[in-house]
Amino acid sequence: MKLGKIAEMKTGLVLTRKKAEIKYEVKEKYNLITLNNIETDGVFNEEPFEIFSSNAKLDSQYFTEEEDILIRLNQPNTAVYINKDKVGLLVPSYFAIIKVKSEKFVPKYIAWYLNSDRFKRELSRYQAGTVIPTTNISILKSINIKDISIEKQEQIAKLQELHLKEKYLYKKLIEEKEKYHKAVANKLLEKI
Repeated sequence: MKLGKIAEMKTGLVLTRKKAEIKYEVKEKYNLITLNNIETDGVFNEEPFEIFSSNAKLDSQYFTEEEDILIRLNQPNTAVYINKDKVGLLVPSYFAIIKVKSEKFVPKYIAWYLNSDRFKRELSRYQAGTVIPTTNISILKSINIKDISIEKQEQIAKLQELHLKEKYLYKKLIEEKEKYHKAVANKLLEKI
């Protein structure tokens, strides 16, 4: 089934139109999602969100809501699922906001699918640009999403969630081991 049939899509805010240039123009400040906040496997990292100073109060359509999916519009076209902890973040125009409207599809499954190699191969056929290939809403709407049972979608989503949690724990373990080995080496050097 075409993604455009099961979800509504729009791009984020063009920041230059609403950016306050001087301190006195600032009407509101918002937490802004940037490319630095999202890992290539589709999860948020621990980088702090940038603060965006706006010259106006912004429309709610540009902010994340629970169960939204954001997809980067240039390579590597990473998709990220928005859970309740990431609600209310300002989305810039280099992301598309996808809101799944069909009850036959689970948003976490769609996010997983958009990060799959199958999707990336299909998307690469339509992308434009020579240095950094980009995509747009029309292309995203035309992409086929594998229609499987809700139960299988939920199983895939749960498996993906566990996989990402495991990757996160391995990464933390490696970081802690690095600290440990440096501390031991420094201790040994002190004894010489």
